[in-house]
Order: sequence, then C-alpha cells, then structure tokens
Amino acid sequence: MDNVCCIIIPVTRKILHLDLDAFYCAVEELLNPDLKHKAFAVGGSPNKRGVISSCSYAARQYGIHSAMPTARALSLYPKLILVSGNHTAYADYSAKVMKIIAQLSPLVEQVSIDEAFIDVSDLPQSGKMISKALQRNINDALSLPCSIGVATNKLIAKIANDYGKASKRGSKPPQAITVVPPGGEAAFLAPLPVRALWGIGPKTAARLKTLGIITIDDLAQIPDEKLKQLFGKSGPELGLRAKGIDDNPLVSEHKVKSISNEVTFERDIADQAKLLQTLRSLSDRVGRRLRKSALAGNTIHLKLRYADFTTLTRQITLSQYTDQDNEIYQTVNTLLKTNWIKGHPVRLLGVGISGLGPPMRQLNLWNQEDIREKKLLKAVDGLKDRFGEKIIRRASHLKNND
Repeated sequence: MDNVCCIIIPVTRKILHLDLDAFYCAVEELLNPDLKHKAFAVGGSPNKRGVISSCSYAARQYGIHSAMPTARALSLYPKLILVSGNHTAYADYSAKVMKIIAQLSPLVEQVSIDEAFIDVSDLPQSGKMISKALQRNINDALSLPCSIGVATNKLIAKIANDYGKASKRGSKPPQAITVVPPGGEAAFLAPLPVRALWGIGPKTAARLKTLGIITIDDLAQIPDEKLKQLFGKSGPELGLRAKGIDDNPLVSEHKVKSISNEVTFERDIADQAKLLQTLRSLSDRVGRRLRKSALAGNTIHLKLRYADFTTLTRQITLSQYTDQDNEIYQTVNTLLKTNWIKGHPVRLLGVGISGLGPPMRQLNLWNQEDIREKKLLKAVDGLKDRFGEKIIRRASHLKNND
C-alpha cells in the first residue's frame, strides 16, 4: 500500500468586531422618526444626577458624549433633546441583530448589547466582502447602522474598529469598515497612542509617558525583562499585545460571576432609616434576580459612595449559599452599620452577591421560619411574574413612595 502524505495548511483567522453605531439613538430614531438628524441624547434627568447613555451624532458636534453628566451636556447645548430610553426595545433590536449574525457564523461572542466578535475564518470570501454584506443585511433588515473591524485576532479587530469609527467622525453614523491584513498587525498598532491598547488605562499611560513611552511601538520595543520590572507577571503579555499578538479564542457563553443592583440618590442621604430602607429594596431585587436565574451565592457585597465620591466596598462570606432576600438584607445591614460613618451623606448604595452556583441549601427540618420564608418568596415571585414587579410591596416602603 502506498504511503499517503497529508499536508495540513493552517487557516488564517478572520475575526470581525461589529459595533452598532450610537445604538440606543439609532433605535430611538426608529421609534420616533422626528428625532432623525437632530441633536438628542438618551439619558437621565439633569435634576437627578443623570448621565448621558448615548447621544446622536448631531449632538456629538457640540462636544457631548456618553457618560457625561446630563447637566453638563445641556450647558454645552441647551436645545439638546432628552429621551429617557426604552431598554425593552433596545434588547429586542439587539436580539434581532445577533440573530442575523448567527446566520453568518455559529462562532459569535456577544460583548455587550451592541457589540460582538464573529469568527468567519471558514468562509472563503475576504473579510472586507463579508463585512460589507453583513453591514448591508443589518441595515436592510433593521435600518440600523454599524461599523466593523477585521483582523486576525480580537485585539486588532476591536482597535481597528475604534480607529475606523474615530477617523469618520461627523454628523452621521460612520458605518466604517476597517481591515488590518494578516502580517500588518504590528505596523497598524505602531503609531497609535498606548491608551489604544487593552489593559492600559489613564494612570498606566501617564506612568509610561514619564518613561518616554508614548506610542504602542515604543512599548513593543521594550524587552520582556524590563516589562516584568514595570508591570510584574503581566508585563510580557502586554508586550505581546503591543506587537499585535493575541491568541484569545471567542467565548460564546459568559458565565455570570455576580449579581448586583445599585442606586444613586437624587440628593445625598445621611438618614440611617432611609439608607436601610434602600438596602432592603436592593436586597429584594438581588434575591429575585438570583431566583429567576436559578442561582444562589455565598459572598454578599456592600458598595457605599460618599458625597465626595470616596467609595467603599465591603463583603461577608456566608457558611452556605443563599437566594433569600432577608439573609442578603441582614448581611448588608450589618456591613452598613459597621462601615458607614454615621451622619456622613451617602451618594450611592449598592448590594451584590458573588460566589454563584446552584441554589443548594441545607434546610433544617426543625427551622420552620426558613421553610416559611422559602414558600413566601416563591409565592411573591409568582405574583410578580404574573402581574408585574409593583403588584406587591413591603409595608416599610409605602409611606415614602406613595
């Protein structure tokens, strides 16, 4: 029998990074066509410490951007139209976009409601051709604009997309397609500022600047040993990224690591009773989300931010898993009373739980209170599922909320 020789030719990865252009605003224009071409933003009220979640490209011409306080945005352009937002519609349109993407490739990593990586390595067409077709399909089916970066890995695809969008700034959605060809990763990154690289925030960029490291190419030239001295164990990895090397695979499913809810008060609160009432409400929400997700956790967190923006996070790990509102509340109640400086105004409170897993709990057959609590929560959850979240409320909330 003749020997058969098999030659394996490695497939060059083709990764797309898709980002819907000003997604919230694009959806709002579909819901209300009168907003098209106008300077508007999705955000909170300026009287309630609101911030801008998204703004139209017309609004960006006045210096307005996401995460900006609403009051500041209005001072830049007093005629700015404010929209409160329709998150149900955003989720619906996002699901429709992801459905279109899934028809192109089963290898999809959804990063956020308006952003995803797509591995199209097995498709014969060029990355640019695939991107043009995908961009056209989303626009034709949903009238939503998007921009796409194409490269051999996630890192470069994302940076390419950011670069492409920034280079087409104007009063209209960029709808950019930016391709970095195989082998051109390092050359593409070289002139960009180090801040463009994953893992480098403002503080690290400022530190690098003092060392004369301004561009990504400057960083790429530093030996691994020097990078270790500067950044510890993560230094050499940062050096690889500066050279455009990223072997991270797409992650189709993300495991939930924690569940939390927080609230920023309209006015700073220094009244303990009101703070505890807020903790009770937040604990109830976290508990309900746990049960809806069929999860429980054993590490409960309190987040507390004072009026001067000083922020504390404290936690307690329980001896067993819980998904019960009262147990979460009693724990954060203790954390607040132990860590809050009494009388100091609080700007933000948050409650969270981590160490998640199946809702397994060792019930004491003689602990009737534990059993009653579980039955009560099941009944309350059933009512809320059927009639809405506001169908039943704690008596302690009625006085201040009615």
